[in-house]
Amino acid sequence: MYANTGQGHSDRGSRVNAHRKGPTAADVARAAQVSTATVSRAFNNPEKVAADVRDRVLRVAKQLGWFPHPAGAALASRRSWLIGAVIPTLDNDVFARQVAALQARAMQEGMTVLIGSFNYDPEQSLAHVRTMLARGVEALAIVGESHPPELFQMIEARGIPYVLTYGWRPDIAHPAIGFDNACAYARITRHLLDLGHERFGVIHQPLHNNERVGQRLLGIRQALAERGLGLRPRHVVEGPARLEFGAAGLERILAAEGPVPTAIICGNDALAIGALHAARARGLNVPRDLSITGFDDSEIAAWTEPPLTTYAVDYAAIGQRAAEYLLARLEGRAADVLGAVGGGLVVRTSTAPPPG
Repeated sequence: MYANTGQGHSDRGSRVNAHRKGPTAADVARAAQVSTATVSRAFNNPEKVAADVRDRVLRVAKQLGWFPHPAGAALASRRSWLIGAVIPTLDNDVFARQVAALQARAMQEGMTVLIGSFNYDPEQSLAHVRTMLARGVEALAIVGESHPPELFQMIEARGIPYVLTYGWRPDIAHPAIGFDNACAYARITRHLLDLGHERFGVIHQPLHNNERVGQRLLGIRQALAERGLGLRPRHVVEGPARLEFGAAGLERILAAEGPVPTAIICGNDALAIGALHAARARGLNVPRDLSITGFDDSEIAAWTEPPLTTYAVDYAAIGQRAAEYLLARLEGRAADVLGAVGGGLVVRTSTAPPPG
């Protein structure tokens, strides 16, 4: 799915000479001594072309100033004025906030944002990026790292700037702007440990094709290990990031054999609010009997009963800084905006010392 979000500047036409004839794929093929089909594959399916041949085609194309169709409408200016944003879902407000800020900054420079939602499916993210590159996007902002290697090979073959958003960590292999998921969840866990909790449950989103969830679980386990504690597998449940599963997840944890947890860490605020409702339905008092934490500090988190302890991230800053980075790269400027954005624990009254 693609959404055209933004308006080009009215003076763009003055910057584009649309009538100048540009080079063709045949020109590139002739100069690189390959077929036009090989030229097409070098850009759109680089994994299917030998590295030396691909490099030769890309070098010749750059020298001639050729871009694949349908960017041809912008060949004269060598600009398409398009930025691609690839996000995992349209159902989550955190990604909407990020894209809105990216779009707002891009519009100031006359650029339009194309949005593709890959539904946590790496093959869909690959297809979105392939289509966006074919349409001539000049830069890409992509959520997460869980994508096929071919995706990054295609971007490298096209030679356009890109940035990963949402997740960030010190050893990440790509330019990225976001927050350290492991550190954020370690901070939540230490808050509960400092209150005196020793038995923990976790309700989290699907781990498959989502490295950010894996980092969050790593942060929880590391913080617990610092105190000689761990997670019991029967107290860790995985499912959709929705209210209904938050409630169902808590029921599963409380029904498991053995001592029940006194603290529940949730993957987002929706899961936590679902858990709050399930606890109340069971006659449990939060936080006297059970502490519950969320993540994202959504608008409703302060209005639950009790108000939800959660973790706030400046998602708009991620989008704005991603736009700043991509625009700077397109203009040949340096931009010191990569790395972690601000965020922190928001302590409300859904957490307290354990009973007894």
